[in-house]
Amino acid sequence: MADATPLPIDVVSDVVCPWCYIGKRFLEKAIALKPEIPVEVRFRPYFLNPWVPREGISRDEYLITKFGSVERYNANSQRILDAAAYAGLDYARDKIKRQPNTLDCHRLIRWAGDNAAAMKQRLMELYFSEGGDLTSRDVLVQAAIDCGLDGDEVQGKLATEEDAAEVEAEANSAKDAGIDGVPCFIFGGIIGVSGAHPPDSLAQAIERAAQEVAKRVAAE
Repeated sequence: MADATPLPIDVVSDVVCPWCYIGKRFLEKAIALKPEIPVEVRFRPYFLNPWVPREGISRDEYLITKFGSVERYNANSQRILDAAAYAGLDYARDKIKRQPNTLDCHRLIRWAGDNAAAMKQRLMELYFSEGGDLTSRDVLVQAAIDCGLDGDEVQGKLATEEDAAEVEAEANSAKDAGIDGVPCFIFGGIIGVSGAHPPDSLAQAIERAAQEVAKRVAAE
C-alpha cells in the first residue's frame, strides 16, 4: 500500500482539551503501528469553551464557572493526569494560570500548513506542560517561530481578523454535524471514533477505513 493515496484522518479537537492532548499522542502511536498504510492527518478546529472571551480569563475563574470549584476539578482530574503520564505526556495542572479563547491558536495551526502537527503540539505543550499563557500575543508568536513560521508575518496577521470567520465556521460546522465531544477522529471520511482511545484501537480503525476505501475504489 506504499503507493496508495494517503488515508485522510481528520482530527477534530481543541488545544486546551486534555483528552485531545492525549488523543493526539495515541493517534501518532497508532499510525506507527500501521506503517504500511500512508495517512494524511488534518487538524480541524473545535471550541471546547466558546464562552471564554477573546482576552481569556483566569484559570481559577474558569474552573469555578465550569466545575463549581478549583478543588472539585482537582479532585476529579487525577484520571486525566494518569492517562497523560501513560501517554508519555506531562500535564502540569497547577502551572496553568490563564484560560484562553483558542480562536487565535486555531488560526496559527491553519497558517502553519504542512507544520500544523508541530504547531498543534507546541501550543498544547505550552498550555499543559509549561503553563504558557496562550492569551499572550508574544507567546503565540514565539510558538509560531518555534515551528518555522515567520514571526513578523504572524505578528501582523494576529493583529487582524484574518481567517477568524473561516475558523469559526469550521468549528461550528463540526458541532452542527453532531460532534459534541473531542477528540473526534474521522478515518477516510468513513469511520468516526470519539475519545482518546488507546493506540491499538485507533490502529484498528485505520486498518478498517483503509480496507473500506480500497473496496470502494475497486468497485468504481
